[in-house]
Amino acid sequence: MTALVRLTLVFPPSLEDPITDALSAHPGLPGFTLLSAEGHTRDFLRASVAEQVRGRVQRRVLWILLEPAQLDMVLDTVRTVIATDDVRWWTEAVLESGRLA
Repeated sequence: MTALVRLTLVFPPSLEDPITDALSAHPGLPGFTLLSAEGHTRDFLRASVAEQVRGRVQRRVLWILLEPAQLDMVLDTVRTVIATDDVRWWTEAVLESGRLA
């Protein structure tokens, strides 16, 4: 069994298309999961008025399972289309994965 990591990217909805298009166009990358989310932050400089009133900002969360050796390449792929500090990322070890059938 090959060790995997789950890369999590958290970003504003406006960056969804550039990020997902870049990942989808890259040969050899697996699929990913995209979720809508709301985040709470102390930094509301980029938040809309509605987000400031609610105290939460709209975000997208993207999960992708990778071999550790693919991580730098995926991050570089995303950086080429959008280099911003408004994208947060981290990795987590995947202990097991598979399909039910």
